[in-house]
Amino acid sequence: MDVLAEGQGEIFTNPDPDEARAFFRTKSRRLENKQTTLKDAIAKYVNNGDYLAIGGFGANRTPVAACHEIVRQGKKKLGFAGHTATHDMQVLSVGEVYDRVDVAYVVGLEARGLSKCTRKYIESGRVKLTEWTNYLLSVRLQAAAANVPFYPVRVSMGTDTFKYSAGKVVACPFTGKKVKLVPALYPDVSVIHVHEADVYGNARFSGIGIADLELASASKRLIITTEKLISNKEIRSAPDLTKIPYYLVDAVCQVPFGAYPGNMAGEYFSDEEHLQEWLDAEKDPEAFREFVNKNIYDCSTHEEYINRNGGLEKMGALRAKELLLDREV
Repeated sequence: MDVLAEGQGEIFTNPDPDEARAFFRTKSRRLENKQTTLKDAIAKYVNNGDYLAIGGFGANRTPVAACHEIVRQGKKKLGFAGHTATHDMQVLSVGEVYDRVDVAYVVGLEARGLSKCTRKYIESGRVKLTEWTNYLLSVRLQAAAANVPFYPVRVSMGTDTFKYSAGKVVACPFTGKKVKLVPALYPDVSVIHVHEADVYGNARFSGIGIADLELASASKRLIITTEKLISNKEIRSAPDLTKIPYYLVDAVCQVPFGAYPGNMAGEYFSDEEHLQEWLDAEKDPEAFREFVNKNIYDCSTHEEYINRNGGLEKMGALRAKELLLDREV
């Protein structure tokens, strides 16, 4: 196919499906206990220089506890899939853990406002950026999950998003019409937070899913954080509820309230007051350093972080709010 136009952005990962397949062949398919602590999982599976992707959507079912741990452990020079990223991007920016980003949605916390910390770091000139859209990053993960080097789309051609992407416009060999090709995205490591999982990695979640199923299949290494550990017998009793199968998973970490201060469908509402505290603290560099030390670096676990911000009493109130909203819907 003749290339008619191409974006000027850099591809940060190798889209070669055979290279990815060679790696996936090394992964065990045995049904074995993968339960570990979040601290140990991040230390083992997130390496400096890796390309990282985070599950969830916006502030919904986002593995915030894992993001805190990545920052605490001082991981550096990560690539990052900025796909529907909100508070997770804000946390990762605190530690300046990434130096290249596939950009879709990264600076805003939706209706809450913009993260000054994230914006300042991205504008520092120390971060490489390649532009996409939320949809295009989802398509890139779909291509990886299908084990093909690219997928064709018919969006963003003729826009600045295309200009700063790494896509290519070609003539379709069947119709002659223009189509844009986007490269497969195989993250080195990803973290997905779920409602329930067994120790082997079979995972269930409810609510909005976006691209997490494709992300699980595309990722070379996958860490599952879960609100609750359940038995394999329970998993087998309703196999249709399993959305992520065990053989894709490398580590399982029980982290109650692991999406806090974000939302977990059916479990707890987002802590809007605390998210606003983050945004307010960012306005003053010294105050923000103290805020980050208190809420990330001086906390050894996510439980300690929650205890510093209202503890189980706060979580009980957020759970009641989420359940009330469920009834109203």
